[in-house]
Amino acid sequence: MADRKKKRTESRGLTTGMQRKLAVLFILVLLAFGFLAVRLYTISRDNGAEYEKTVLSQQSYDSRELPYKRGTITDSKGTVLGTSELVYNVIIDAYQMNSGSKDETTGESIYIEPTLNVCESLGIDKEKIRKYITDNPDSRYYVALKNLSYTQYTAYQQAITDASDKVKNIQASIQKEQAKSSPDETTLTQLNSQLEEAEKENEQYQNIQGIWFEPAYIRSYPNGTLACDVIGFANDQNQGSFGLEEYYNDTLNGTPGREYGYLSGQSTLQRTTIEATDGNNLVLTLDANIQSICEKYLLQYNEQKQNKVRPGYGANNVGVIIEDVTNGDILAMASYPNYDLSNPYDLSRIVGMPKLDDNDNPTDEYMTQEDVDALDTYEQQSRYLNALWSNFCISTPYEPGSTAKPFTYAAGLESGKMTGDETYYCGGYLNVGGWDIYCHNRNGDGILTDNEAIERSCNVALMQMAEQIGVSDFTKFQRIFGFGLRTNIDLAGEARTDSMVISPDNMSISDLATNSFGQNFDVTMIQMISAFSSLINGGYYWQPHVVSRITSASGATIQNIEPRLVKQTVSETTSEKIREATLQVVEGANGTGKKARPAGYRIGGKTGTAETLPRGNHEYIVSFEAYAPYEDPKIAIYVVIDRMNDSPQEQTSDACLLVREILTEVLPYLNISMTVPLSDEEEAELEALNLQNTYAYGSSNTPIAIKNNYDADGDGVNDSIDANGDGTVDTALDTNGDGVTDAVDTDGDGKADLWDTDNDGVADSSVDPNAGSSSNTGSAESPESTDKPWLSYDYDASTGYYIDPETGAYIAPDTGYTVGSSALDGSLASTGTSDTSTDTGTDAAASTTAASTDSTGTDPAAGTDTAAGTDASAGTSAAAAGTTAAGTGAVTVSN
Repeated sequence: MADRKKKRTESRGLTTGMQRKLAVLFILVLLAFGFLAVRLYTISRDNGAEYEKTVLSQQSYDSRELPYKRGTITDSKGTVLGTSELVYNVIIDAYQMNSGSKDETTGESIYIEPTLNVCESLGIDKEKIRKYITDNPDSRYYVALKNLSYTQYTAYQQAITDASDKVKNIQASIQKEQAKSSPDETTLTQLNSQLEEAEKENEQYQNIQGIWFEPAYIRSYPNGTLACDVIGFANDQNQGSFGLEEYYNDTLNGTPGREYGYLSGQSTLQRTTIEATDGNNLVLTLDANIQSICEKYLLQYNEQKQNKVRPGYGANNVGVIIEDVTNGDILAMASYPNYDLSNPYDLSRIVGMPKLDDNDNPTDEYMTQEDVDALDTYEQQSRYLNALWSNFCISTPYEPGSTAKPFTYAAGLESGKMTGDETYYCGGYLNVGGWDIYCHNRNGDGILTDNEAIERSCNVALMQMAEQIGVSDFTKFQRIFGFGLRTNIDLAGEARTDSMVISPDNMSISDLATNSFGQNFDVTMIQMISAFSSLINGGYYWQPHVVSRITSASGATIQNIEPRLVKQTVSETTSEKIREATLQVVEGANGTGKKARPAGYRIGGKTGTAETLPRGNHEYIVSFEAYAPYEDPKIAIYVVIDRMNDSPQEQTSDACLLVREILTEVLPYLNISMTVPLSDEEEAELEALNLQNTYAYGSSNTPIAIKNNYDADGDGVNDSIDANGDGTVDTALDTNGDGVTDAVDTDGDGKADLWDTDNDGVADSSVDPNAGSSSNTGSAESPESTDKPWLSYDYDASTGYYIDPETGAYIAPDTGYTVGSSALDGSLASTGTSDTSTDTGTDAAASTTAASTDSTGTDPAAGTDTAAGTDASAGTSAAAAGTTAAGTGAVTVSN
């Protein structure tokens, strides 16, 4: 018993040796922890920043930028001209593809083959990706394909969903069959077989790993070449070039977002997302329909002239601008040659363009396909592409020629140096400063009035006007009209012309003479049409603009860009005289612009011809500026043809015909009614274009009876009127006593219920057009006449319109719109409208006189008697420095 106790006591204790060992071990552990603590401290002290960066970089591995959508560009009616489309970049994660369990057959990750098959289905080179993931097994980000379409992306996602749904549907069918009291074993066998195949397919999709889709946006232009000069284009980095894309680049661009992925303290993946902010949208003053009409006729002109006398386009450039004269809105702006906004780097469009000299100025040689193929460097290609992309309407200065003559006339009237009642004698030339400066009619035009000088485009008369005006006032009004100044239109690339206008101190008497008819100073198209609009709209110079509104991505209006009235260039009195003079250009017996009049309308305008440098090269820029309609100008149009591919080049009739073709479609589109009866040829022309004769809505003075539209006796012939379409005959009435049916009684009470208010033979309104006349109302202060003040004007029973006491214009009774001019407007009686119904521009014989009058410079001697400094004077900086007598012996081509 005592021995057992002794043994038990001994077993409970530790020997001295064991205790020493434990003590040593404990000390060693403490020393180890101490060493680790010291080491951690030194690492943190010496390398903490580096390791912190490493950790942060690992945490931001899943960080990616979220793209924004660049703003949309639409026309005034909502047609999309430029937008950004959602696409996807296909990203390969080689590390993840290689991280699957190994396939027993191939020894590769089970993710590789299914993922490579998907790549192949998306149009990616399968073997190229295989090589990449083999050579770069740890890569986490590789762009395998850019700009996968949204349609392709959704098709891929749908295939995955369909595979999963297929398995679920078959499983549900099996369960349904098994739930039956007597399951069909054959059906179950088939379903199980289908399930096996579906699961294999679904497994393949489930094993697609290491591929993902990164959203992005690409710029898209749904209408190809439409308005390319105005819009410009943007690249994949959302950097705009030319046009609106460049000018409003910051407005259209948004702010990218970012998504961060990182591991939390619990080792779970956390994400933080900062959403992208999309760019703002532009709503334009441009009308895509009007733009399309302009571009259609520019293309037709090119097709007519292309390769005619030389290889190349129909002209070096052809441009057209249409502006709303009441507010400066640009309704259309186009030039040719053009380019496809979706493929702006297409070099094939360079074929036919002029070759460029060392200063990038056009030469008289033209690019062939062989020349384009020889452009083997980006620098060489970019010179010609920049010339193609440049907007001719705002970026190319040129001499305006005789389109400047109305401005000279206006300067004389507005300065008080002229009254408008002057006469001038043209003997074919005028000696100025020792130089004989010729008129285009070298035989002389004889005695001319002011208006006749504009009508015939007489250089000699204009030089005499300029002499009356004097250098000081002439140059002052050049600045007032904006020559030498940018218009500040909201488009990138507007040219500066301040060095291309001669200053008062440097202008000689020969400079004054040649400037009077548009030679020896340069302008741009946008300068000319803006200034011309002010000449004919009462003198109001509106800053031209293309954008009317800026909206947010959600469509909310951020900024309305209101029309900006810059100044008044001339008085209404002067403006009226200019309208009368330019009307004679189109309607006068000797007018140079007869071919420009569109069917059914009266317009005013001015032709222009300018010889390019060097003088005597027989290369010309021809143009025509116009406004419509004459009775109440709404729009101005300006067409310029730079060195047409034809001979002779000085055919202003080409510019006139382009204006005619464009206005024939644009004016009806703008709901501007015709005011001139149509000839049979014009009727046929409108029918071919599917356009309506709207003369009945204009200033017709002949009342039209309401037409029968109902067959009451069933013999197949309309013999009665059913104005309201109720199947019963209405009683025709004459409510204004002119002997012509103008209203109907639809309910049999003997009183008129419907009236023909627009004189088209159809009862269309329940408003009595006679109700507001002074003879019927007896009071000018009735409530209706207060709301519609025109109802207090004198009523013309023969037309159904009211007459404005100040202007004599006809006023529509229901709308108050001006629809034409009455016989009370004395200014119309003296304009010689007898030509308007016959000179349509379609009869070649009828326009021979106008064509010969306008075909200037055909005399081989024309333009050969040049003076010193000729070449340096055409709008270059040398001109501004005071080059004198420049080209004065060559001025024979300014119609």
